[in-house]
Parts: sequence; C-alpha cells; structure tokens
Amino acid sequence: MKELFPGVYTYENKLWTRNLVPGVSVYGEKLVKYGGTEYREWDPFRSKLAGAIKKQLKYFPFKKGSIVLYLGASTGTTISHLSDIITDGEIYGVELSKRMIMELAKLAEQRENIIPILADARVPEEYKDVGTVDILYQDVAQPDQIDIFLKNAKLFKPKWGMLALKTQSIDISKEPEEILESSLQPLREKFDILQTIKLDPYDKLHYFLVLKDKEGKTI
Repeated sequence: MKELFPGVYTYENKLWTRNLVPGVSVYGEKLVKYGGTEYREWDPFRSKLAGAIKKQLKYFPFKKGSIVLYLGASTGTTISHLSDIITDGEIYGVELSKRMIMELAKLAEQRENIIPILADARVPEEYKDVGTVDILYQDVAQPDQIDIFLKNAKLFKPKWGMLALKTQSIDISKEPEEILESSLQPLREKFDILQTIKLDPYDKLHYFLVLKDKEGKTI
C-alpha cells in the first residue's frame, strides 16, 4: 500500500481507505487485508472524490481532525470513505431525501464521526448549529447549485471548498465548458480556484472544483 494523501492509499492501481469498521462493507466494495490492516476499495465510478483523485487531484485538505459539511450526502458512499480518513473529526451530511437519510443514519450507527442532517441545503439556517467548518463539500444536482454553495460558504466559513459541478443540471441547452466558465465567475469573488478537473470517464459532463478561501477575505 502506498499512501497518496493522508488516509488514502493505492494498491494494484486501485484506491483504498483503511476500514474504520473492520469486516463491514458499506456498498459492496472489496475488502482486503494488508500488513494486518483491513482496507476498503474506493470506487471512482461510485464516488466523484475518488474519480477526482484518479484524475490527478492535487489538493486533499481532509485529515484526522477535520470538520466537514457535506451537502448532498445521499446514502453515504463517499462519506463512508471520508469517515475512514477523518477518524477524529466530524462529517455533517445534509440530505433532503428521507429515504437517503435513513440509509445514512444506519451508516452513522457504526461510524460515530458521521452526523446525518435531514434538511434543504438551500436553507442552511436550518442547520446553522454546525458552526464553522474546515471543508465545504457539495454534490447537489440542482440548477442553483452555485448559489447553494455560496450561501453555505457565507454561513459556515470554510477554509476549503470542493464542488462537484453537474453542468446538465444547470442548463442542458449549453455546452459544459460554457456552463463551467459562467459558474466560475461568482466563485472567484470569494475563492481562489486551485483546480478544475473533468471527471470523464468516471462521471460524464461533470467537473470537480477545488477552492480555497481568499486570504483575509470575509465570505
């Protein structure tokens, strides 16, 4: 196992995280033992963050004690791997679907660093008690996904932002590159855009953006 980022490993050209709950597979992923430690395979076709890593992601702010606000938590595929990495921190997973949040709640029963929140990401005041976070991660397929991100960033003041941009959700009539550029403009006012990754072939018509709060600028 070779460590690519803190808590993220590569072995046989696949990505892995150290399993926080040994013996338990979250979404049917492969488990392997290496050096007496169990690892979970991280599927880039199931997780946009894993896809970004496979597409040469350069920045990975997640570490053991990170506080993360994750918008669009779904059933927790990516969150489960972040849970493996952020062993001493907290991941607040916001999801609007009651069915999805029930699955995330089951996951949180075994992983205490996951806190499910049933709420609308358009109304961050509903979960304002989360407080300041280190990283704002968003994977929300909505036309107003940029506004949602900026609204949450203003309230929770993250140092880092990671945004899975779904261009088809914004405007199906325009080219993805055109939508990307128009989306970057409002983000540039608050963040430095460190990296823009096209996620093909793992997710078509998707981009993964890495953002960092501009030094000394209030958001």
